Amino acid sequence: MPAPGAAVPSAAPSAAAVSPSPSRPPFAPGNPKGGAPVPAEARAVDTSRPNRVVGTGTPASCTSQAVVKAVAAGGVITFDCGPAPVTITMTATAKIRNGHGPRIVLDGGGLVTLSGGGKRRILYMNTCDQAQGWTTSHCQDQDHPQLTVQNLTFADGDSTGETAEGGGGGAIFVRGGRFKIVNSRFVRNRCDGTGPDLGGAAVRVLSQFHNQPVYVVNSTFGGAKGLGGSCANGGALSSIGVSWTVLNSVFSHNSAIGRGANPARSGTPGGGSGGAIYADGNLFTIRVAGTVIEDNHAREGGGAIFFVSNDRTGTLRIEHSTLRRNPSDGFETRGFPGIFFLGARPPTVIR
Repeated sequence: MPAPGAAVPSAAPSAAAVSPSPSRPPFAPGNPKGGAPVPAEARAVDTSRPNRVVGTGTPASCTSQAVVKAVAAGGVITFDCGPAPVTITMTATAKIRNGHGPRIVLDGGGLVTLSGGGKRRILYMNTCDQAQGWTTSHCQDQDHPQLTVQNLTFADGDSTGETAEGGGGGAIFVRGGRFKIVNSRFVRNRCDGTGPDLGGAAVRVLSQFHNQPVYVVNSTFGGAKGLGGSCANGGALSSIGVSWTVLNSVFSHNSAIGRGANPARSGTPGGGSGGAIYADGNLFTIRVAGTVIEDNHAREGGGAIFFVSNDRTGTLRIEHSTLRRNPSDGFETRGFPGIFFLGARPPTVIR
């Protein structure tokens, strides 16, 4: 790559696992002025009849153990932690069992923060991980599980040192099936600070079914100084060979902190591209509409977006969006501030 329902009983309450969140403004992620139409398949899932409920009405009943158990069981999962915002600090990563579902939905109702405590990844799905069950002979291209996270905050996830599938994905790692993010926030997430191709301080995605897009809708990554994510590449999102449709969202104050690009320059560990979004592979597409990408930073290329289609078949389309103040210390594509692009044709920009 060139460089320039039924409730699952909760575990015993643990005061250390959950705490009332300090007073904060109403939960309102995304760009309210976005205006991009949202297709039916990208909208929030109806969770009025959940299969599982985490908690029994109090903050103390909403524990890491209860979240891990519910996610492993699958289905539609909601939270009942009381009327105030709560933060559940995960003491283990919640892992999806590939034979459960086929639909897994986590809905925090705008009140729940899942936190990695600065120590661990928060959520993991991998159809090719036999430890989570191998359900087809073509794990890299299967239509299930179908994971949705909505009305949630993911905070302080950290996948530093995770090496499976190349690492990355400080808050969420996904390989295979389908995945979408709706009405959610990602703050202060991290992954390894060096490496030529790993990334996604908030989210890392590989191998989506039939190359259908990951939808990111009405969501915020960072949002203010001190809330952004940082990783070698992709201070918010990172992928290889995956298409994205990003609608009415906000990316700000995220950083790609690696050094040396990809392939890594001699004497460097590599990385540093895609302050907000890092996308690599062959045939894939990115569509960004009604979205604000501002105040992100890359030490190498693409302070806002780094897009490399190795066989030059990929396309990038930006519609009615605002990209500003996304410095690229190393390189970017002339005429497209904050973007480094190699693909089928120049990026399409509709103002």
